[in-house]
Amino acid sequence: MADFRVGRLEQGQTKIRNVPIAVTPEGFWCCPSPAVLQKSLKNHNHQSKSKASSPLRSRASSLQRTATSTVDKKTHSGSLGSKVVSDDQRCPTSDTAVPAAVSPASVPERPSERPPKPNVDNPQRKISVGFGQPETSDLKVILFGKEGICVRMSVHWNILAENSRFFADKLAGQSPVPCLEVADCEDVEIYVETVGLMYCKELKHKLIKQSVPRVLRIIKVAESLGFRACIKSCLDYLEAVPWVAEEEENVVSSIRHLQNYGASPLLKRVASDLSDPPNDTLAHIMELVLKSNEDRGRREMKSLVLKLLKENNIWTNGSVNICIELFYSSCRSCMESLLDLFRQASEPGFSDKSLDSKDPVMRHIALEADNLLWLVEILADRHAADEFAVLWAGQHELAELHSKLPIMSRHLVSCITARLFVGIGKGEILPPRDTRQLLLQVWLQPLIGDYSWLQHGCRSFDRKVVEEGIGQTILTLPLEDQQSILLSWLGSFLKVGDNCPNLQRAFEVWWRRTFIRPYVEYQGINPQSDKS
Repeated sequence: MADFRVGRLEQGQTKIRNVPIAVTPEGFWCCPSPAVLQKSLKNHNHQSKSKASSPLRSRASSLQRTATSTVDKKTHSGSLGSKVVSDDQRCPTSDTAVPAAVSPASVPERPSERPPKPNVDNPQRKISVGFGQPETSDLKVILFGKEGICVRMSVHWNILAENSRFFADKLAGQSPVPCLEVADCEDVEIYVETVGLMYCKELKHKLIKQSVPRVLRIIKVAESLGFRACIKSCLDYLEAVPWVAEEEENVVSSIRHLQNYGASPLLKRVASDLSDPPNDTLAHIMELVLKSNEDRGRREMKSLVLKLLKENNIWTNGSVNICIELFYSSCRSCMESLLDLFRQASEPGFSDKSLDSKDPVMRHIALEADNLLWLVEILADRHAADEFAVLWAGQHELAELHSKLPIMSRHLVSCITARLFVGIGKGEILPPRDTRQLLLQVWLQPLIGDYSWLQHGCRSFDRKVVEEGIGQTILTLPLEDQQSILLSWLGSFLKVGDNCPNLQRAFEVWWRRTFIRPYVEYQGINPQSDKS
């Protein structure tokens, strides 16, 4: 809250000027925008600079300054208080605040006259703007704002005392016709507008079509003035209008402390009364997405939920464990369903059935495989996919049935394997050595069988990334296991070429470890052996 005190209005270098202002139906003056005040200030400074080039204007301006009462803010040391002073002694009247214009033609010529030098102690001129109707008011409030703006409000004692606890305390027991000052007012424009709202019967209607940031400024001033009706109307307005982008954080931070004024219903827009994260809601969302049969909607919602989960990793440890268990529960359910579908599709005579009979099964296989791939992505992003790698490495029956299904129906299963290899190669997934070895033994050959289809029929498949992941996974094993797997790969690569993962970089590393490193280490350990 700005300092509230009595200030002496003395003559000096203060310049009082008029600014175009509109009148409300209640008879109170609407505050001009900051642009209008700044424009007036710039125009005044521009006119001051042109005095030296126009002696006639200088003499007219000099006479006008002599005839105009000026307002200067009095400096107080120590604590600032408030008191009442005579309006005739302290406050400018409307006649002095709005001086008559002096015509240059009516000014007598005095060649020796020079423009007065500006006061070095107070070089900044002030603009004084009058509000209200001085002839009917019984109270004057003077605001001193930034950049030399001075605002004089002609208001009514009973209106301010009835609506503002702050003014009621300051005016209690005072004699009539006081003049009060508010020094260092941070937001003069909104301060005047808020006082003007004290004259309105339907405050909520006055806030219609206002922007959310402006209402937040009004509520800040209203709170400092103890203007409860205005605060309540602002909260009602904010509760009804939509918030855009960053406005939500600004609103919440501005009203969080206004619980006594009824801000709780408004805060429920962004926060529920539940103290724990809504895990049941998350489980329901996961179920809806995983069981959706509409391809486009499912893809878009999977992408959206994955993005939101990546952005929002702020749960407590206990809640994280609950959510991870939720994801793994979904993984187990999808694996069981996928295995049942593979068994059904590999039964004798299934291939002889009509397309109408086979198509639902194949579509369901693709759906469950895509669901698992999505869950792996979520777990890998949370660095919690180690257990999934163990589960997937143990799917021996699923891997055996893999070759019995058409490649166009089974290739998404190989995408799950590829994602695990990429995660291990990047250090996102850290399963134990036995799991890594088993994963390669069980699932590398099915992946090689689908590799040609993955390259040409799967848009999201990145061959280089997958090959790097497979190679790095192989190189994490003991050297004997590396040799066994890479020699098996070599036989496949020499048969099918580009239709097989290109693991030449891993092969080179294994070669150096097997044939070159031992020789170099031997030479380093026994430097005298060649000389003997």
